[in-house]
Order: sequence, then structure tokens, then C-alpha cells
Amino acid sequence: MLEDVGALTGSPWIYAMVAVSVLFDVFVPVLPSGVLVITAATAAAAGSGAAGGEVPGQVPDILFLTLSAATASVLGDLAAYRLAWLGGERLDRAIARSRRLRTAQERLGAALARGGGALVILARFAPAGRSVVSLGAGAAHHRARDFLPWSALAGLSWAVYSVALGYFGAHWLGATWLATGVSVLALFGAGAGAAYLMRRKPA
Repeated sequence: MLEDVGALTGSPWIYAMVAVSVLFDVFVPVLPSGVLVITAATAAAAGSGAAGGEVPGQVPDILFLTLSAATASVLGDLAAYRLAWLGGERLDRAIARSRRLRTAQERLGAALARGGGALVILARFAPAGRSVVSLGAGAAHHRARDFLPWSALAGLSWAVYSVALGYFGAHWLGATWLATGVSVLALFGAGAGAAYLMRRKPA
């Protein structure tokens, strides 16, 4: 396991790989960006000796890994937001036909109007929720200064959580595929919980 992880992540290019994956999964939600972040964090734990072993060669730096994932998350949100803002009538009609997009747009507007953005943070963890909220915010022409700070907090929260899962999972279970699998399941569990909370009607 250690050699396999080292071959995958033992290069400075791992930060670019993480950034590109996170950036584009707002448009293609099936990209395994969370799995890649967790795997890199597992390698970082092993390389530091926290997992009871060492990965040969270079290993990712936890801080740079977190910043790469968080920054790419915000840039992806901004790209989707701007594309939706400029999308015009065609995108408006697409949103009108989608109950999910329409509902998310309405709830996001209400949340931002109240000065709260918990929905933006929840959406970052839910499957495809990030895409729905970013596109909905842009299509509804919500102000960037209302949306982007919450997007930044959401991206940082998701990045810290994902990196922590990989790092501490390796620390507690060792740098094995079991540790990576448990960490990925925990990420999916958070996503399922976020999706459930997003579906609940606001009080």
C-alpha cells in the first residue's frame, strides 16, 4: 500500500492534480476529487511517520494540500456562478424545468437574504449540491459579495474535513486500503447527511 500511494502522490504535481479535479467536479460531479484528496492525505500521514511507516520519496504537505483543494473549490464555484450569470434565457428555462434547481435557487436566495449561508456549506458536501447551488446563485443573479464568502468557507470546510479524514484515518488504522476505504465512507456519509438536511423544508 505504501509504495502504491507513494507512486501516486510522490510528486509536486499532486497539488495540480487535486486542484484540477476539485475545480472541474462542479461541472462533472462524478469526478473522484474527494477520494484523491483523502489518498494524498493518507500518503502525507505515512510520510510523516504518523501512520507507523514511510512512503518512499516525496509526500504531500498537509497545508499545501488543504489550500490547493480549498482554493480550487472556490474557483470552481466562481466559474459555475459566472457561467450561470451569463447563461441568459436558455439557462433560466432549464432551471424552470428542474424542480431541484428551482427549489435550491429559492432556498439559497432566502438564506442569503437573511445573511446566512449554511445551505452553501451543506451543498459543498452533498452529491452534486455544489453544482446546484453555484449555478442557482448565478442564474438568480445573487450578488457575488453575498455568495462568495460562504463559498470560501464551504470550500475550506470541505478541504479540511477531507484532508483530516485521510490523515487521521491513516494515523489510527495505518496507511492501508482499509484506512482509505473507511475515510472515503466517512466522506460519503457526510455527503448523505448534508443531502438529507438540504431536502428538509426550512422551518
